[in-house]
Amino acid sequence: MRLIAHRGFRSAYPENTLKAVEAAAAVADEVEIDVRRCGSGELVVIHDETIDRVSDGHGPVAEHTLAELEALDVLGTGAGVPTLEEALRAIPSYVGVNIELKERGTGGDALELIDAHHPQAIVSSFSRDVLADCREIDPTVPRAYLTDDAAAEGIEIAIDLDCEYFHPSMERCTGRVVADAHRAGMSVTAWSIDSSDEAETLAQAGVDGVIADRPDVLTGSMA
Repeated sequence: MRLIAHRGFRSAYPENTLKAVEAAAAVADEVEIDVRRCGSGELVVIHDETIDRVSDGHGPVAEHTLAELEALDVLGTGAGVPTLEEALRAIPSYVGVNIELKERGTGGDALELIDAHHPQAIVSSFSRDVLADCREIDPTVPRAYLTDDAAAEGIEIAIDLDCEYFHPSMERCTGRVVADAHRAGMSVTAWSIDSSDEAETLAQAGVDGVIADRPDVLTGSMA
């Protein structure tokens, strides 16, 4: 079962920072990061629409330039919000990357950066429009549909989008859901996991991977 570092193992490291990405890449099969566009146009790695929760600044990401975001102190690291390019450069080529696109209109630039810096990356999103855009721009880059809705409906959406991966929430992920997704030719990764008990339950359901908040959720028997 694959271990994917949620925001760079957000319970262990300052989420979506280069520090987290580098630490997570040392132990995870894949690193998951969130991507938005900032006010000056670059793609940056941050989960929320605003910078308030994770930094000493205030306001929407989209209203701050890259220079302003780089000048912030994110989660006490003394470093600012990284760009997607910086994050991709920090992750070794043998470690996978899951780029969750939070907004429409980011697919083209994200796919260009993937091609240039990390061809093992995949794109994921809760948005059907985002994934459809990515498929149109470059269908060779694998896509994952994220959902916390009814799994049966989610599988149909993922099939319609030609997704290679189905990423349901842990609460929606049952053995039947996994089997249905596998029959459709998709790999299943559940999110977000914070304990070995949760990982064990999902392993019994047959998932292919877990998006985890901690690096120690997989025991030797499940890894």
